[in-house]
Amino acid sequence: MDGERVFSKEVTAWLRRIELRTRGLVESLFSGEYRSVFKGRGMEFSDVREYQPGDDVRAIDWNVTARRGHLFVKEHVEERELSVLLIVDCSASKDFGTGLKPNVVIASEIAGILALAATGNNDRVGLLIVTDRVELYIPPDSGRSHAMRLVLDLLSFRPSGKGTKLSCALEYAARVLHQRTAVFLVSDFLLDDKSDSSFSADARRFSREHDLIPIRVTDPGAATLPNVGLLALADPETGIRRVLNTSDKLVRQDYAESRSGERAAIDKLFRQLQTDVVEVTSTEDYVLPLIRFFRRRERVT
Repeated sequence: MDGERVFSKEVTAWLRRIELRTRGLVESLFSGEYRSVFKGRGMEFSDVREYQPGDDVRAIDWNVTARRGHLFVKEHVEERELSVLLIVDCSASKDFGTGLKPNVVIASEIAGILALAATGNNDRVGLLIVTDRVELYIPPDSGRSHAMRLVLDLLSFRPSGKGTKLSCALEYAARVLHQRTAVFLVSDFLLDDKSDSSFSADARRFSREHDLIPIRVTDPGAATLPNVGLLALADPETGIRRVLNTSDKLVRQDYAESRSGERAAIDKLFRQLQTDVVEVTSTEDYVLPLIRFFRRRERVT
């Protein structure tokens, strides 16, 4: 973890804008829906009691039942606080953007909304910044000042890595999280098997212990190549430079199919995990996708 923080007038201005915008959004849109949308949490084991007609059979404690010879069920009480972790991909591909704001600012605003929604409900929220390594980890804590500190860190932190390896974030989070946690993973999910071959397996393991919620921030400009003749391209993560003849239809088609294949592979994984995905594009407002996520979760929980 050897990145650095760079504080500037631009960072201060972005922080102020995010604070003003997210405060209103959290108070008006998410306060009534926030707590009910997280799967498998909010309850902790309290005691066992004898089974009564009408009890949920899924609550039967079979170990106690076997020892005592008749049915017992587990009782649970609501936890006083939830735990939320924001994992934000800050690889070099985040510097690309054709929208009105840099993609990293969009990710920071989304994280700000979620952090303030959590602390506004007296829950704890933490931050993990990842590239091809874990760059920064701030353990979950509560309070508005803590939430704004996380946003400031996102805006001011300059990572040392450039690549993308989300699996190392999941491996690290699995080690440091000691209770079931709602984990929002904010990324463009532009992964390849060579650089992050274990992501699929790690995501499956992680989802069994925690509520993993991917937030995919995509830029429409990255999906296709424009027809502009010779075009010099540089991969921001690897530094590899290429010159492509975008007038060639096959070149444009190969590029589009490659991007589409990457997306299809991640989509397949998300379906297998049966996880909700929040889809955000850099050229449109991210508020509606977040609202749809909260309301969709509220209907099914």
